[in-house]
Amino acid sequence: MYLVGLTGGISSGKSTVSSMLRELGCPIIDADVVARKVVEPYTPAYSRIIYHFGLEILLENGEIDRQKLGQIIFADEEKRRLLNSITHPEIHKAMLKEILFYFLKGYRYVVLDVPLLFETRRLTKFLNHTVVVYCDPATQLQRLMQRDGLNQEQAEQRVAAQMPLNEKRGLASHVIENSGSREDTHRQVLRLHTKLEDSMDFLLVRVIAIAATAGLGGILLYAAKLLLS
Repeated sequence: MYLVGLTGGISSGKSTVSSMLRELGCPIIDADVVARKVVEPYTPAYSRIIYHFGLEILLENGEIDRQKLGQIIFADEEKRRLLNSITHPEIHKAMLKEILFYFLKGYRYVVLDVPLLFETRRLTKFLNHTVVVYCDPATQLQRLMQRDGLNQEQAEQRVAAQMPLNEKRGLASHVIENSGSREDTHRQVLRLHTKLEDSMDFLLVRVIAIAATAGLGGILLYAAKLLLS
């Protein structure tokens, strides 16, 4: 099995592409879903976030108010870095558990859906392919305003807090252009899926695994412990 990184920008359509790949049978590990799980009440990350950001970011049911926390971190780069330093290690550990699960099930490749893939760069060295979902800046801004009910200033602030899509596009090995129709995007996703399915990258991984047979027992034991923890 090999790893494919999927990323984009806020409201660029990454979730749409991720859903299309999932419908084609691709295993998807969504960093946003994992991120919500690792900050559930009384987890280690939850406790550290409350310690640094205060009780005022909580909803009545004790969960973190993601919208309120988002307003804080998008307006303050230092606080955004602080939050990332708390959540990213927990997110990566949880994603590793899921990767090992799919590896043991024998999948050819797995897609890591990671919004900040190129910003953090912690995962890129493990990826055989990287995919950026791109749309033009005007379309991105319009979609964000409509989706989240933001005014133009608020939307521009959130877009500016991320690496520009043009820069991400230059770093990716594949680009899905999502400025047009859903049908056009779907055709591009089908082409990408075919290319990834036909890739021989998974054979190299398996050869390395076979060559490391002597240590395979320890790897499987470690994987089992992670999955059961």
